[in-house]
Amino acid sequence: MRKICRSLAVIGIVVVPFVHVLGFAQNYPSSVSQKVLSAQRDVRTIGMPEYRKIVDNPANALIIDVRELDEYAAGHVPGAINIPRGVLEFQIWKQVGFPAKSELDKPLYLQCSSGNRASLAAKSLRELGFTDVTAVVMSLDEWQKAANPFVK
Repeated sequence: MRKICRSLAVIGIVVVPFVHVLGFAQNYPSSVSQKVLSAQRDVRTIGMPEYRKIVDNPANALIIDVRELDEYAAGHVPGAINIPRGVLEFQIWKQVGFPAKSELDKPLYLQCSSGNRASLAAKSLRELGFTDVTAVVMSLDEWQKAANPFVK
């Protein structure tokens, strides 16, 4: 990432830090924060209290952890299945009955470590025709600190 930022600086593009809504900063171009904020405006989002209710009683909802496999393996919310964001558009179909009968209206809750990847992934699924998609916008570290259920 530093190499990219240096290259952008050399060609005269200003790189500003992206400050996540939960308070920690990363060095990203402002276009990244704009993309995440745009995704969050386009999809339904919930925070930790609402997510806890879903985790406790998912009914027929599918909880999807869109983090990478190694992140998921290090610990995850109980009941969440792992489909990394990079392959979500291809692997989601196994979970919704394709090709026999795709459940595009199945409730889907997407979660990552902060809500950024979940928001982008939720927007992507909406664009594929899924109608009941929610991005969980919260810190997974805060989830654990609050003694919410977590599998290691």
